[in-house]
Order: sequence, then C-alpha cells, then structure tokens
Amino acid sequence: MSTDITPNSTLTFTVKAVPPTTAKVKTIQRLMWMQPDVTKGMRMLQRRRRQTDNITYVRAGRPWTNRKRATRLQRCEAGQEFTLKVTPQIVNDLKSVSQWLDVRSA
Repeated sequence: MSTDITPNSTLTFTVKAVPPTTAKVKTIQRLMWMQPDVTKGMRMLQRRRRQTDNITYVRAGRPWTNRKRATRLQRCEAGQEFTLKVTPQIVNDLKSVSQWLDVRSA
C-alpha cells in the first residue's frame, strides 16, 4: 500500500478491520476527521456546544462551566469509507495504519 500513496492525490480508504491498539484506532479516526464535510460538521457542533450546550454557573464564588463532550461524527469500524486529499504531512500516519486500510483512487 505504501507505493500506492502519493502526496497531492485524492484517495478513498476503507477500514478492513479495527486495529487492536487504541493508538491505531485514534490515528484512523483523526484521518477520518480530515474530510471537509466532517470538519464542517464538527465546527458547527463546536459552535452549538459553545453557545447553548455548555452550562455556566457560579461555584465557590467563581464562574464554572460544565462542558458537554464533543460528538464523534466518524468512528473506526470495519467497512467505513473516507476520502482524503493526501498531503505529505499525513503520509506517515497512513503508512502506520496501512495494514487495516484498503486504498483506491477516488
């Protein structure tokens, strides 16, 4: 797979299997979050949390904010697909999780 990945190309990745370590799962999730539509959705949810979902009140004489956890729009599960424009910065991340991903051109 490492020979198929070239920077400045758009590729579609499919998760073959869930990696056994949480570090690899998080790497795949971070790569999934780089999709333009997912980043737009995450930005909208971030704005919504900031404006309405976080609860601020006085605790021990100081303002205290209970923050809502961020919503995960993509999960690392077998069969999930994501399309990325491969940049030189993410090639090493793709190579580290390549055995759990199928790659094809978009």
